[in-house]
Parts: sequence; C-alpha cells; structure tokens
Amino acid sequence: MVAAMNWLAQVIAVTSFGIRTLPERRGAAAAAAFGIAGVVAVMVSVLSIAHGVNQTMDKSVSSRNAMVLRSGSDTEMTSGFSNDTAKIVAEAPGIARNEFGPLASPELFVVIDLIKSSSNSDANVPLRGIAQAAYEVRENFQIVEGRKFEWGRNEVIVGSAASREFSGLDVGKSILVGSEPWNIVGVFSTGGGVAEGEIWTDASVLQPAFRRGNFYQSVIVRLNSEDSFTEFKDSLTADPRVNVKVIRESEYYAGQTAILTAVITGLGSLIAVIMGLGAVFGALNTMYATVSARTREIATLRALGFKTSPVLISILMESLLLALIGGTLGGALAYFAFDGFEAATLNWSSFSQIAFSFRVSGSLLIQGIAFAALIGILGGLFPAIRAARLPVATALREL
Repeated sequence: MVAAMNWLAQVIAVTSFGIRTLPERRGAAAAAAFGIAGVVAVMVSVLSIAHGVNQTMDKSVSSRNAMVLRSGSDTEMTSGFSNDTAKIVAEAPGIARNEFGPLASPELFVVIDLIKSSSNSDANVPLRGIAQAAYEVRENFQIVEGRKFEWGRNEVIVGSAASREFSGLDVGKSILVGSEPWNIVGVFSTGGGVAEGEIWTDASVLQPAFRRGNFYQSVIVRLNSEDSFTEFKDSLTADPRVNVKVIRESEYYAGQTAILTAVITGLGSLIAVIMGLGAVFGALNTMYATVSARTREIATLRALGFKTSPVLISILMESLLLALIGGTLGGALAYFAFDGFEAATLNWSSFSQIAFSFRVSGSLLIQGIAFAALIGILGGLFPAIRAARLPVATALREL
C-alpha cells in the first residue's frame, strides 16, 4: 500500500512539474495543439453533413406512415402505376380516414432545373404532385408564408429549405414547368423534414405537364396505428389486381440515405486518418523536443530515485493534455462555424438535391475529442519510452 502511494505521488509530482513548464515550450506546444485542432475541426465538420442528412430524414418519417411503390422499385423515380392501382391502395384496410375519405395521397415525383443561390449553378429540384390527403399524411405540415395552392391551377408551394437554397422561389414569383409559368403562392414547413427541400403542386395538373397520363409513382398513406402496417401490407400483396411493394416510410428514407451517408462518412474518416497521421508526426516532434529539453530534469529525477513508469506516464499525460486541448478547440470551432449551417447536396437515389442543415451533435464532438486523444497517445508514446529508458549516467554526462 505504501509503495503504491509512493508510486502515485511520483506520477503526480513528475506530471505536474512537466505541465507547469509548458509555458516555457509554448511555441512547440501550441503548434501541436493547433494541428490536432485542425484535424478534429475538419473531421467533425465533414461528418456533421451525414448527421444533418440523417436528421433531416428522421424528421421526414412517421411510424404510422407507409409507402406503396411498384413491385421491384426502390425509389419513386423508378416506380409507376395507374390511377386504378392507386384507388385500390386507398381502399385497403388499415388506412386512417377523416371526413373527406382515406388518408392516402397518390403522388407524382419529377425534377426540374433551378439555380442554387450559393453557387449560381444548375441543380435538380424535386417537384411533387400531391393529392388533398398529403397535408394530413405529413405530420407538422404548415404554411409559413402565403397560402396553399388552388387545386386545378398552375400554382405551387415551396418548402422552406428550398426557398432558401435555390434562386427565384419567393412568393409572388413563378417557375417554368414544362413550357408554362407556374405561380409560387406559398412557403411550407414540415418540421425540418426532407419535404422542405421540395416544391408541391396538384398532381392532376402536373401529370399532363409532363405527359404522364393518369399515372402516379407512389402512394403515401396514414395508417390507423403503427400495428396496422401488417394488415395493410398483407391485403395489398395478396391482391391479384395490383403488383406493388409496401414498406414503412422509415424504411424507405433509410434506404434513400444509405449510399449518401456511407460516402460522406467514408470520406470524412479517410480525411481524418490522413490528417491525423500528420498530427501524430507533429505531436511526435513536439514530444521528442520536450524530452530533449527536459533531459537534465529527467536524469536528475531518476538519480533521486524516481521510477521509470512515472516518467513515462508524465510524458504521455503531457501529450494527452495537448491533444485534448486541441480536440476541444477543434470541436468548438466546428460547432460554432457549422452547426445549423444550411446546404444542399445530391441525393443519389433520386438524382435531385436534398436540402439539410449541418448537425454537430454531442456524440460527434465526443468522437472528435476521442480521436484527438488517440493522436495524443500515439504522438507521446515513443518519446515517453525514450525518456523512460534514458540512461541516467549518460544523460548527466551529456549535460
């Protein structure tokens, strides 16, 4: 017990002395900390894109919603069926109803070219034709500016994210759909969901504009309850009149983001590893310089009876402290610079833009700081071993 307490006292004494002398080596220490801060800031910023996209998709789904596509289709872009099929879907059991009928919205999904406000470049923006039930099917739908479009007219309402990301989507202006101008009469919100990056209009008016006849690409339904999904799905898959695929809304949007999230996460991780290697070498140089500068001190401590392990731990702790300072600084920089930053990127499943906000979450900050700690440990390990193995007599003679 006494030996353990003595060892702990040596660790504390050596470590605290090294930390107190950091101001004397502030140039090298600051270079190491800022290098690690840059790594963490870039890593967290890139990964916050994937977090933002996933959060946008999460806000788009309801446990009571289901989507119906043509059998074999994975996206609305590759789906399609007739109005007769849409009517059969709307008559299936398990669908919630209101005074106007079943909450089933047959929808048409197309893309149009608009200009991104940030880059003045062309971008594919989703234009969705909806039925009246669409307002009830989507949770948290509300008009935040202007009014809803009138059924049967060339009018559209614009998602709040789309109105910010793309030029010419202000209320009172018009967009060219097909060969005719369509008036923008309102801006809507769905609580941060993916629909806020879309433009909505009457499906029956959009169909002839794109020569789609009386066809749709999906039906989005609101179920009586989450447990009604099985009843709803079984009734349609067993119906010989239709050839459809029934999935939960959450399952559909998870598939939509799988490729995009994997690419962003992979890219962010690759960048972090490459930059992290550079930061490790920076930390190595800093800690080797620290060991060289403290050779006399370390040798004196060893001569006075300090054990090898407290010296090793003190070097590691100093490197870890610099890394944690850098990691915290980098995480804070990423948070204040990018959290909530609005952007749009290509959804590879639909080949159209998806508007989202960067999200620097607490878990992402912890991940960044943990990566910084790993850099600190790797950067301090070999210098610490060198310091611990430094022959006392040799070190004293060199000085």
